[in-house]
Amino acid sequence: MQKQNRPRYDADAIARYYRQFPLLVIRRMLTIVWVLGGFFLRLKLDQWRGVEQANKYKRARELRELLTKLGPTYIKVGQALSTRPDLVRKDFLEELTKLQDQLPPFDSAIAFNMIEQELERSVKDIYRDISPEPVAAASLGQVYRAVLYTGEEVAVKVQRPNLEPILTLDLFIMRWGASKIKPWLPLNLGHDLTLIIDEFGVKLFEEIDYLNEAQNAEQFADNFKDDDTVKVPKIYWDCSSYRVLTLEWIEGIKLTDTETIKAANLDQNRLTEIGVVAGLRQLLEHGFFHADPHPGNLFAMPDGRMAYIDFGMMDQLAEETKETIASSIVYLLNQDYERLAENFIFLGFLAPGTDIKPIVPALEQVFSNAMGESVKDFNFKTITDQFSELMYDYPFRVPAKFALIIRSLITQEGLALTLDPNFKIVEVAYPYVAQRLLRGESPEMRRRLIEVLFKDGKFQWQRLENMIAIARTNDHNFDLLPSARLGLEYLLSEEGEYLRQQLLLALTEDEQLQTEQVQRLWNLVKEDLKPARLFDAALSSLRDISREEIAALKPNHT
Repeated sequence: MQKQNRPRYDADAIARYYRQFPLLVIRRMLTIVWVLGGFFLRLKLDQWRGVEQANKYKRARELRELLTKLGPTYIKVGQALSTRPDLVRKDFLEELTKLQDQLPPFDSAIAFNMIEQELERSVKDIYRDISPEPVAAASLGQVYRAVLYTGEEVAVKVQRPNLEPILTLDLFIMRWGASKIKPWLPLNLGHDLTLIIDEFGVKLFEEIDYLNEAQNAEQFADNFKDDDTVKVPKIYWDCSSYRVLTLEWIEGIKLTDTETIKAANLDQNRLTEIGVVAGLRQLLEHGFFHADPHPGNLFAMPDGRMAYIDFGMMDQLAEETKETIASSIVYLLNQDYERLAENFIFLGFLAPGTDIKPIVPALEQVFSNAMGESVKDFNFKTITDQFSELMYDYPFRVPAKFALIIRSLITQEGLALTLDPNFKIVEVAYPYVAQRLLRGESPEMRRRLIEVLFKDGKFQWQRLENMIAIARTNDHNFDLLPSARLGLEYLLSEEGEYLRQQLLLALTEDEQLQTEQVQRLWNLVKEDLKPARLFDAALSSLRDISREEIAALKPNHT
């Protein structure tokens, strides 16, 4: 690892710099106004001539092409907007999801010169062999295939020349323009537009920092070190810098190349499940997730593993956010829209203090449409489309962090559908979430489970039955006994006092012992809870519990 010049996004510093070069700013601004101004004029003409509806897909396609023409910053803007139904109407949203960041490569002589400047060695001293031309070129850099003197095959990423001046100039103009035109924008932004640009700028600067990407890759690899279904390339730190990244070469098949995947005798359904579960683990276990899992960043390996590459766009979730997402999925599938709306306030989709009464019926309509006749019909793409309309009528916004999550989920769902046209994300996602809640590894997860199992003070027997059955749907080896043991420990603890009381009430509801519900539940779990195993688990749980704690369980007859 060599030079450590690692700029960070600083809106004030960028503004101070470009105020010294007004001609440079004006020239770029005129180019942007000419390209985008002409586009918006054509949109207005369509409206005046009454052909707006007829031309809407043509204009959406045109916008995608114009953003590509304007260069790296605007390609990234388009990709970011493709996840913002609160900012972009549905027809444009669909076209922007197709936006690719492939651009013509720059001269290899320039790339090799940059490698030598960054690593302070000649290319021949670093690599035994390197491809004369790039094997891939994107908006922010290009990739060469090389071999180290140790014999290891590597990918060498080299940043585009003069990238920072291009990005900072565009970000300065965007921010200045946003402050001027915001009052006239027909968009339900709900907050300062310049904050959105600042959030975008921070992420963009993180993405062009290859040392940051290398650190992300190693953290991601550490998170999945015990998962033999996921592959993360090794980083070669002594051949990497801010603008050059050398990492292990991944020999794999793009997930969109279904013919080659079939020819390699790889199980497409298994690959789909690996991808979805890995995505859920990132969001709900680690909280550290890959925000750009497009077809160029995910590969099927010959041994059946899923390989992730390109860790420039990552984000981190707080523990409480992970738990709230998990419970939101269950509320959604249980059609508990009031609780779901409360979670939306916590997650930032709705402002604190928002009156959720008129919003709950709207949520019910959106999610009912998205699910169709069955919960298995649920998909994230439909949800995004529905929200793009809902957000013009209600005070919703998409927090920047969740824009990345939405992008990640929609992209992964699209890849899964490429592998299996009949794929339903809920069939994998809900069993995983149910297992996470039933295991109750943390006090917070146990609290979320209680929230799910109780509604209006009543224990929801059917929900518990459903969760246990669903938890086994995709994992027939799911062992309920560890969950039962954790549950017993929790019941006997001080923390579990409320649950003990509620369970007693549930068992004697309407002054009758609820034997039918208990019998149904027992039939569901009895194969897992064999007497000998159950006795051992109970003994283990009771071993450390004091007499005082046992006494506390007895009813208080006063």
